[in-house]
Amino acid sequence: MAMGLRKMLFGNTFHIFSYEWKKSCFKFHTPYSDLSYALEAEKGGARAILMAVQVHIIKYCLFVRNREENIPLQGLYEISQTEQENALAESLGDILWTAGEGRKATVCLVTTDTYITPNIDYKVDNLTERLQLFEFFEKEAAQKFICDHIQCFKGEGSHGVILFLYSLLFSRTLERLQKDLDFTTSHLLQFSLGNFICRQAILNVILTGRATPHVFNGFQKFDSEGGVQELLHGVLARSDVGYLHWNKQEVEHYRPLQVGSMLKTPKLPIWLCNINRTYSVLFSTNRLLLSDWKMEHIFDLYLYNGQPSQKKTVHLTVDTHSHHWEKNHCEESDPEKRFPSVEMAIRTKWEGAAINWNGAVPFF
Repeated sequence: MAMGLRKMLFGNTFHIFSYEWKKSCFKFHTPYSDLSYALEAEKGGARAILMAVQVHIIKYCLFVRNREENIPLQGLYEISQTEQENALAESLGDILWTAGEGRKATVCLVTTDTYITPNIDYKVDNLTERLQLFEFFEKEAAQKFICDHIQCFKGEGSHGVILFLYSLLFSRTLERLQKDLDFTTSHLLQFSLGNFICRQAILNVILTGRATPHVFNGFQKFDSEGGVQELLHGVLARSDVGYLHWNKQEVEHYRPLQVGSMLKTPKLPIWLCNINRTYSVLFSTNRLLLSDWKMEHIFDLYLYNGQPSQKKTVHLTVDTHSHHWEKNHCEESDPEKRFPSVEMAIRTKWEGAAINWNGAVPFF
């Protein structure tokens, strides 16, 4: 079991998680503050997972525990510690249940006992060897169990993000993960600049329940060497939450990643955004934003970028009928003129939209 888990994550049994990964847990900002709904997201490979889970926490706070069509943003500021813990447990349980195809969720906790005999082909990390698995056949039971053991995910030194990642892989099962992946992705973590970072498949399994390696719709054929056609695995259905991507370097080299409509237009208006390889969350408090095209003329979006410098949620107003973009089209082609990357990411969904930062300083 541990060997298969290691290979699925790292591609071998010798790599182990870094200190940065091991210290990552699900820690909220101060209760009853402007960011009481938000997780603190440090730099490093685990940040992508924290921000992907953040998407589900916002989904729970805005649209699961509330049934109104339009919820005031103030509701996200008035969250107690108990409500934070409940939102985290509900969100983690929901992600695991979806990954288990609505039939089973597996939760991993650490015990004092070691379950693996030493092996020359396996590097010990003093965590994976002490995993105990708990299986649940009802979503509510998994959520209650996580809530009862919430310190195992949010406490200092809990290895909370790694435990969630292990729970996610066991809920999906190694067999299903192999079927989700294609020839472009044999394992889920990629070594980059001295750290392990998440490949797209990990983000997709958190967002959609399937660990598909690509963000386009459905399958695409790829002609490999020797004329053999291979299938690339993309996203098969709309999920509750979505994904946007914009990268300045990719655009400059004429290789922008195209996100399919399944992820661009989720059922609820919440997106994990990968902007210049930094993750943030964009959301609307209007449940029906994506259900009625008239609402997409002019509307508000909110941005949480997880940076320590952010002290409150950024309020953006998006106008899709403004001629501002046409007026400044010549500026867009001017290499001296810079547009905030957040705006460019939003325009991958709403082409030509004008974005008002409502007094906030735009991030580049």
